[in-house]
Amino acid sequence: MSLVVLAGIIIFYRYVVHVNQTTVALSFLLAILAVSAVWGMAVSAFMSVLAMLSFNYFCLPPVGTFTIADPQNWVALLAFLVTAITGSQLSSRIHKEADEAHRRRREVERLYGFSRQLLGEGNVIQLMNAIPDYIVQSFEAGASELFLPQKDKFYRSGYGAAHLDEQKMKAAFLNDEVTLDAEHNQYFIPVRLGVRPIASLGISGARLSRQSVEAVSTLVAIAIERARAVEQLGQTEADRQGERLKSAVLESITHDFRTPLTSMKAAVTSLLTSADSNAIELLTIINEECDRLNHLVAEAAEMAKLEAGEITLDVTAVPIDEIIEASLAHCKAALSTRQVEVRIAPDLPPVRADLERAKEALVQLIDNANLYSPKEQPITITSELTGDTVTTSVADRGAGIDGFEQTMIFDKFYRGKDQRYLVRGTGMGLPIAKALIAAQQGSISVTSQLGYGSVFSFTLPVDHGPKEPR
Repeated sequence: MSLVVLAGIIIFYRYVVHVNQTTVALSFLLAILAVSAVWGMAVSAFMSVLAMLSFNYFCLPPVGTFTIADPQNWVALLAFLVTAITGSQLSSRIHKEADEAHRRRREVERLYGFSRQLLGEGNVIQLMNAIPDYIVQSFEAGASELFLPQKDKFYRSGYGAAHLDEQKMKAAFLNDEVTLDAEHNQYFIPVRLGVRPIASLGISGARLSRQSVEAVSTLVAIAIERARAVEQLGQTEADRQGERLKSAVLESITHDFRTPLTSMKAAVTSLLTSADSNAIELLTIINEECDRLNHLVAEAAEMAKLEAGEITLDVTAVPIDEIIEASLAHCKAALSTRQVEVRIAPDLPPVRADLERAKEALVQLIDNANLYSPKEQPITITSELTGDTVTTSVADRGAGIDGFEQTMIFDKFYRGKDQRYLVRGTGMGLPIAKALIAAQQGSISVTSQLGYGSVFSFTLPVDHGPKEPR
């Protein structure tokens, strides 16, 4: 084709339009640049040499021979050849760069379409099955597979029967490196979430750059993580709604329990004032059991509200000794003649707490110590400053709690295996105390030694007062 172009230029200028040597040389250069843009550097270089010889033969004296009479023509020919080859090289490079830019633009468009398809899936299982099909559609691949090591399962595209090498798929995940099989036009890529591989991907029959292959891997990892996050969020929301429903049901049940209990309590109280001595003992038992049932129902309702986050707090600056005094006054009847030692460090700052809720938590700890330690042994309550919190502890001299039980002692309905048949209770007191303290930005813990008793401690944040404006 280059010969035809050169021949056409020579014939046109020799027999149709007569022009000077410069016009012929420039026409040759234009033709060479056009050929280099279409057929590449090799053809244009060959055409440049041919054009130089033609220019010498047909345009430089003596015309019709390859002899160069004037030394200046040597310079002209050399300049022509260098210019032609340089121009060809630049034109060819520009053409290649334009093709590369077009190819990259096409790949970006495909990646964008692929990402949009991935974001449309919210279910993890559906996404796994759809990813290979999306790759085949978006990148016009012959086949695609996704390997999940957690399930040891391959998800394949539904287009065509070609299967990729499973061992190479597994090796890409285990070795955490990209493998390009140029002979079969196949890619095996690890799917990384951050720096950790979570799967591997295989693609065959598509021409993709390494950057595009890694971009596909990253998009797949993001889509998998997003789908898992969406599912987890949905599960969390379902759990939250379940807790609300449980709270509503429990509140309804406790209301239905309280109505007959109130009637029973009123009837028993009335009968106690007029019953004979034989009936008084039985009525007293009924009265006590009504009180106990009322207490159990109240604890269940309180726990349900705490778990659902439906309690309101009136947080103010409260002296810790005020909380302790209120708690002891509440427990006065239950403690009876038991000795209680109170040790409060001097000059303690007030804490940020809801007085009633903090008192309720401390009452639970005092009741727990009272129930699970001998009546002749004292209970010790201490408060001291620890950093930005005030730590209050309730120590008893009971049987103690072993290390295994200490990890479960704040779980709902859990009661010590050695005490559950000796002491009445529901196992709700300590969980309620923990939830109340946590709601006030505090923490609760226990330390215990078998045979020496237990120490339950909780912290409340120190009140620093209103912040001064800068």
